[in-house]
Amino acid sequence: MISLKNPKVIRTFLILVALHSFVVGINLISFPSEWMQQFGFNAITENFFKVQGGIFHVVMTIAYLLGAWKPVEHRIMIIFAIIAKFLATIFLITYFFISGSTIVILLSAISDFTMAIILLFLNLKLAPSK
Repeated sequence: MISLKNPKVIRTFLILVALHSFVVGINLISFPSEWMQQFGFNAITENFFKVQGGIFHVVMTIAYLLGAWKPVEHRIMIIFAIIAKFLATIFLITYFFISGSTIVILLSAISDFTMAIILLFLNLKLAPSK
């Protein structure tokens, strides 16, 4: 049985979080704007903000991988990831209720909240740095 204090556990989870962020980012960058309507969004006439959101997710991928690289030594990156996921949750929930937006926004909020809680739990279990 793998101990939750083992850095490999949080490393593996952070790699999965990074993979999720990377896939979201690449999809935002490469999806044709017309496809976004299939997810319940209004027609996009300017791609700049969609692509900017994609690049942001790719940058966050790098941040998550830095935390995964050496979780004990780079614990601040894990804390950064936790904060990022909680802030994303707050933004998405707020946006969902204010704009009356699509279910994809609510599902994204639930996903980010779940990742934040798991990261918080694993960070608390991680062996302290020396």
